[in-house]
Amino acid sequence: MIEAILDFDQELFLALNRLNSGFMDSIMVFISGKLEWIPLYVILLYFVYKKYGKHTWIILIGAALTVTLADQISVQLFKNVFERLRPCHNPDINEMVHIVNNKCGGQFGFVSSHATNTFAIATFLGLLLKGAKKKTTLVLLLIWAAIVSYSRIYLGVHYPLDVLCGGILGVGIGYFVYRLSKYFILKRTQST
Repeated sequence: MIEAILDFDQELFLALNRLNSGFMDSIMVFISGKLEWIPLYVILLYFVYKKYGKHTWIILIGAALTVTLADQISVQLFKNVFERLRPCHNPDINEMVHIVNNKCGGQFGFVSSHATNTFAIATFLGLLLKGAKKKTTLVLLLIWAAIVSYSRIYLGVHYPLDVLCGGILGVGIGYFVYRLSKYFILKRTQST
């Protein structure tokens, strides 16, 4: 059964990875970048400060913890344990893989650290910034995380299952740190 799932994952990857063009290559490289998203992080920091004021430092520590946990867990507990080759390193299909700028990344890809990190921070900040009944911020951030995650398939460095499992892991980590941060904010609010 696992073999059938992995075969389907590989076929789905090849189908999605074939949907490429020169125009989209540069867009996906941009979307997959890290520094390109600094303006988004600055805007989110502004909204965090606006909502949490003097407790913003707790949120910043929470954000750092979220990304650290997501990155370390995705690498140490998944990539280094499962050792699933990235599609661009898989000798069975690497000749069929569309890679942009000859960038393939490390040898192993399960789970996608990009997916884990972006879904973790999207969940963490989306839950912290949502209003009483509005979940627009959370939904928009999750869409952003999904687009970043898809770019990893497009660029030939992750299978869909790498991205899906990374996203699920990221949501779990983001939710955990959100609950932890809310606890400390509530505790500090009650003690003052």
